[in-house]
Amino acid sequence: MCGIVGYVGPKKATPILIEGLKRLEYRGYDSAGVALLNGGIEITKKPGKIHELEQALARHPSTATCGIAHTRWATHGAPNEPNAHPHTSNDGEIALVHNGIIDNADALRQQLKKEGYQFTSETDTEVVVHLIDFLWNEGQPLETAVAAALRKVDGAYGIAVISSRDPGKIVLARNGSPLLIGVGQKGEMLAGSDAAAVIAHTREVVYLDDGDYAVIDADGYRTFRLEGTEVARARHEVTWDLAAIEKGGFEHFMLKEIYDQPNSLRDVMRGRLLEEEGDARLGGIRDHQTELAAVKRIIISACGTSWHASLVGEYMLEEYARIPTSVEYASEFRYRNPVIEEVTLAVAISQSGETADTLAAMHEATRNGAKTMGIVNAVGSTIARQTDFGIYLHAGPEIGVASTKAFTSQLVALTLFTLFMGRRRHLSALQGREIVSALQELPYLVEEVLKVNDEVRDVAKAYMDCRNFLYLGRGYQFPVALEGALKLKEVSYIHAEGYPAAEMKHGPIALIDDDMPVVVLAPRDAVYKKVVSNIEEVKARHGRIIAVVSDDAPELQDKVDYMIKVPHTIPCLLPVLTTVPLQLLAYHMAVLRGADVDQPRNLAKSVTVE
Repeated sequence: MCGIVGYVGPKKATPILIEGLKRLEYRGYDSAGVALLNGGIEITKKPGKIHELEQALARHPSTATCGIAHTRWATHGAPNEPNAHPHTSNDGEIALVHNGIIDNADALRQQLKKEGYQFTSETDTEVVVHLIDFLWNEGQPLETAVAAALRKVDGAYGIAVISSRDPGKIVLARNGSPLLIGVGQKGEMLAGSDAAAVIAHTREVVYLDDGDYAVIDADGYRTFRLEGTEVARARHEVTWDLAAIEKGGFEHFMLKEIYDQPNSLRDVMRGRLLEEEGDARLGGIRDHQTELAAVKRIIISACGTSWHASLVGEYMLEEYARIPTSVEYASEFRYRNPVIEEVTLAVAISQSGETADTLAAMHEATRNGAKTMGIVNAVGSTIARQTDFGIYLHAGPEIGVASTKAFTSQLVALTLFTLFMGRRRHLSALQGREIVSALQELPYLVEEVLKVNDEVRDVAKAYMDCRNFLYLGRGYQFPVALEGALKLKEVSYIHAEGYPAAEMKHGPIALIDDDMPVVVLAPRDAVYKKVVSNIEEVKARHGRIIAVVSDDAPELQDKVDYMIKVPHTIPCLLPVLTTVPLQLLAYHMAVLRGADVDQPRNLAKSVTVE
């Protein structure tokens, strides 16, 4: 969940490292630090945001041309200076930055203490740098000692290591935590835990696989397996540019990405709709129709926002493709004994393609003989490379920690997959054409929804001091209720819960009074009348109701406090439209309350630890 940057080349390293850290700050922002090779190793680290580190470095400029840097999301130890990365060996000659968790850190720490090593932090990371030092034999290169140490380590890691004993190089290694090499101009190499860290200097990247380590220096790069075998890893071109990770005139990335959604939806559909056939063209799964035809059950594993999108996918796949589908919390899936058969398709959904729990669930499914499919946004990510086939979102980089455009893109990708599967099973061409037509219209409808921004801001002003919210929805709108509540929690720190509307009277109704705002998803669909009855129940308990509707809803005019209208579309696509006002509501509530919208406390964008 943290960010790593590395640079070796002819230029001063500090500005490049700081620039990379700023582009990765969404991955962690508890503390940050830099290690520079300048004869010896110069360490500067600070708790707090990256600007604190930048100011400290400005007071002591360095001419070093090789260094590593890190922005941290705390796991082991408080977010303070001793626990900040980089960590060093006791003699200060080795420096290391690390993402992930070392499972056997305690045992290794005790062994190293017996050898005389002193620990100055609470982190599991410090164990690795001392272990490298302990195993480094005189005359060996740095990478040999790193590989020897990592063969004794259990757990997840992405690391970058430098040493004054073997200067001019950076050693990288990966197991379960993303890491890539940026191939720069001649004599210039970079490293990062995300392409955003290197995109200002190169579009050519090499993704490390689990169990790889690499050496980068002025002569280029070499990649190896931990046992020492040299391997070749393919180069990939990053297709998006710097403008995609800039705010573009918006106050926050979250707002920019909410407004990006008409274009991100067009991108996920581009070239994939077959209007006449009422079908979807999906290149990533086109060559696997034999395996897909044999599928009798689908298990979708995901976390957080992706889990909510998966629930909508479950409803769609069962309604249109008639395939039994279940949605699993990825974090729970691997720790029970799930029933997985060869006719099961395991779908992993993740914006980053690096979510640790989702990866683990996917591996569990693979071990049990299932075919695996990924739905991810990040090209070249681990899920994209390790699943049997998949679908890219093409939504572009999402910098705001609270997912917005990735969620709606996931909904559309799941619709395309449902259309593809349905047309090869029970879905008629006529039904398929209806879905294709609705998909084509969708970006224009989202543009219409965005026009309610000022109206939603007024709602936020009315409720900004509330401490609890309840979100209610039925059918396709229940996952939207969950997602709306999550967004509010993430960015405004207001407690919120999403519930199936009919379940309200089985407990949550006890909470409703005139201090409890209730957001009700009430588009005119098959369960609209039932939702109106649920609104009546809330109103009878003096609840304050915000209704999201898809027409003028005359039945609700005197029953709700605020009504937000979105355009109408087919039921399975209504979640794309009804979720946008909830994104805007969470955003404006957070801004009005003075919260850090793009970097909410305790959260990070890519959750690469369990």
